[in-house]
Amino acid sequence: MRIRTVGIVGAGQMGAGIAQVAAAARLDVVLQDISEAQLSRALSGITKSCDKFVEKDKMSPDDRDAVLERITTTTELGALADCEIVIEAVSEREEVKVEVLRAIDAIANPQAILASNTSSISITKLAAATGRADRFIGMHFMNPVPLMKLVEVIRGLETSDATFELTRILAERLGKSVVVGKDFPGFIVNRILIPMLNEAVYALYEGVASAEDIDTAMKLGTNQPMGPLTLADFIGLDTVLAICEVLHQGLGDPKYRPCPLLRQYVAAGRLGKKSGRGFFNYQAGK
Repeated sequence: MRIRTVGIVGAGQMGAGIAQVAAAARLDVVLQDISEAQLSRALSGITKSCDKFVEKDKMSPDDRDAVLERITTTTELGALADCEIVIEAVSEREEVKVEVLRAIDAIANPQAILASNTSSISITKLAAATGRADRFIGMHFMNPVPLMKLVEVIRGLETSDATFELTRILAERLGKSVVVGKDFPGFIVNRILIPMLNEAVYALYEGVASAEDIDTAMKLGTNQPMGPLTLADFIGLDTVLAICEVLHQGLGDPKYRPCPLLRQYVAAGRLGKKSGRGFFNYQAGK
């Protein structure tokens, strides 16, 4: 099977980013979301991202226009029926993903591959919610998708060799480097990253240092480009908490227990940059 059209469900930051890189790789893209407003925001974000590439001479104006022309937006799942692969990129909540994947499975071409952009949830478990476990796979892109070179490809228990190979070829066509992880909670990146972010929250919670000093210490002491609390804010504290809970429940080790301060911030609606406030304040003029 040759992949010509990529379907993407969920037009948030990740879904929009995947749509952009797929269109830049000269693939047709169908980007679906239940919200017309979200689809408009996604297209606006893709346009701004492409404009930045043009400004930096990494993309021509004609190529930018071609990228935008290859992306079709829709609120109808049925529009994905002819896609060779459909990538789910909705919120990192298992019950939401299962519901969405069942709906996709019901309308997608029987030979199509279904992929999940989950950052931590079991691919085997998600695959079991569909009728095509052999054609189901994890395809975890990093944020922001147009800039980050990595894709984690995760095979479920029943994922076929053919599905894996087609997915690997697709990821490489999108300009990504592929690493293959086993179907364990958090896979590779988040198995290591999220406990570090959670520990930074514990350091703040226990009064080890201020948020500013924790981030400065990690940037200057370990040469990280961004401090862990800032990174958590950019990921979204609700997403960080969700992955912490998957690690804690899936691995059964208390060392993965989410920090109470992280839970408190999420309960208060301090979700990070997307809400305007997390461990730092992103509201204009503050």
